[in-house]
This record gives sequence, C-alpha cells and structure tokens, in this order.
Amino acid sequence: MTTAPLQVLLVDDEALARSRLRTLLADCRDPAAEVAGEAANAAQALELLRRQRFDLALVDVRMPGQDGLSLVQAMRALPEPPPVVFVTAHADHAVQAFELDAADYLTKPVRRERLEQALQRVERRAQAARAVVVGAGAGDESLVIQDRGHLLRLPLSEVLYFKAELKYVTVRTASRSYISDASLGELEEQHGAQFLRIHRNALVARRALRALERHDDPEEGEGWALRLAGVDELLAVSRRQLGAVREALGR
Repeated sequence: MTTAPLQVLLVDDEALARSRLRTLLADCRDPAAEVAGEAANAAQALELLRRQRFDLALVDVRMPGQDGLSLVQAMRALPEPPPVVFVTAHADHAVQAFELDAADYLTKPVRRERLEQALQRVERRAQAARAVVVGAGAGDESLVIQDRGHLLRLPLSEVLYFKAELKYVTVRTASRSYISDASLGELEEQHGAQFLRIHRNALVARRALRALERHDDPEEGEGWALRLAGVDELLAVSRRQLGAVREALGR
C-alpha cells in the first residue's frame, strides 16, 4: 500500500535554511515527505496553520519577534496542531523543546539520515494514535509500542506509569519497561481518565496509587514521592500536583 507523503510546514526566517530543508525532504524516502507550506516568522506560520492541515511542522527556535518556542506554545490553542520538530543551530534549548512535547530536536546542519529518523518518529506517533483510537472503539484500549524492531500492542490496563526522559517516554509495566514515541501531552489527552499527572515528567495509573511519602530527591530536594503497586521505585510528585495526588488517593 502506498502511503501519501507527510505534509510539512517549514518555519524559518532564513530563506537559505528553508531551501536546504526542501532539498533534504525531497530526498527522503522512508517516509516520503513534501513541503506544503513555508513561513518566515511565527505570525505567518499561525496564519497557515489556521487555514491548512499539516502532518508536521519543522520549526526554527531563534527567529526575529516571536521565537519558535513561543510559537509552539501558541499552536496548542489550535484545534489540530501538528507534531513539531525543532531545527536549529543552537542546542541549548533542547530541554525546553521536549517540555513542549516536541517530536524531535535537530541541530544544523541537518543530515538527511537524521531528518528521516525524525520523520519516522512522527509517523510512528501517528500510527500509535490511530491504533489507540481503534482499540478504544473495540473496548480493548491499548498502545502500540515499537519493541526491538517489532510493533507490539500493549494493553493499557498493564501500564503503571509513563515517564518522559529527554527524547523518549518510558512506558512501565509490572514486568518491564518499553519506549514510546508518543509525548506525555498526547498520552494525557488520550488517557486522562485512567492516568494522573504527578509531575511535569510523569503520568501514573490511577488504579496503581498506593501511598504518598516524604522523600529527599538529590535533584529536587526534600519533597513528596508516590508509591505504586507493582514497582519498587518511588516517583517524585511536584508541588503543583500534590493536591491532585492527595485527592486521588482519598477517593
């Protein structure tokens, strides 16, 4: 079956940078992609996004006026914002990028092989999201995980928590861990009824909540941590989410 090329929006204030990305995208085959729109600044990008659907936005970070990070924040208000891959000459915004649920973060000069990897991640996210919708409709909700070169359907009822760790999300069950290309934001939107946000980097299964304990974290200092059924490790709870966790435990 032939798959339609990914429809890509390029957002970069430098015409030469956009031209190079056009050339690289034309050479990509797995998956194929084509430029469906270009913007030299955030305002132009938002105007295009309101009128047209894209499968992916390749966004520069540093641009005159509104930068790429604030553009992606603004995109969250759109009905169907596309996944974002940041493309920038500066590597110092990577952490912020992934906090915004970016699919990937590429540094210039971009190599075709690395760009194809980013496109593959975006495509796998889309496939996993479609599979979850199908599973939910059938009454057997599940995730599709890429595991050692194979696609694995993992029942959502087995998942204890999701934890973001830089470019990937760890999916933890009682028996083992998997890696997912989905973002925490997407997972929370799809499964917020079953999973609770306890930290900017973690969602936990509501059914697995067991106890809230005082905890001294080497990075975050003294605070609170959550104990779950099925795993020995403790998960840090942010101050912002502490009230929601106490409420969920009290139910």
